[in-house]
Amino acid sequence: MSNTLRPFENEQDSLVIDELTIENRVDQLELYGSLAITRDKIGLARALQLKQILDATLQVLQNDPVLPDQVIFKPSDQIDNPFK
Repeated sequence: MSNTLRPFENEQDSLVIDELTIENRVDQLELYGSLAITRDKIGLARALQLKQILDATLQVLQNDPVLPDQVIFKPSDQIDNPFK
């Protein structure tokens, strides 16, 4: 886990802001949890950190000359449960 995340660059980076987790993937960012942006210096820091991630994400998306209309996700392979 790091303090910065470079959107769409790998499948391993993640970032936590308050209780919001942002996981990096090469084809998407996954966000889950909750984030309280309070009206204080802590809330400001959280909001700025979220803005930094969103700005970086928008920059990547807006500057991609081959950005598809929609990502097609390959279905995962199903395997038999080896513990049966």
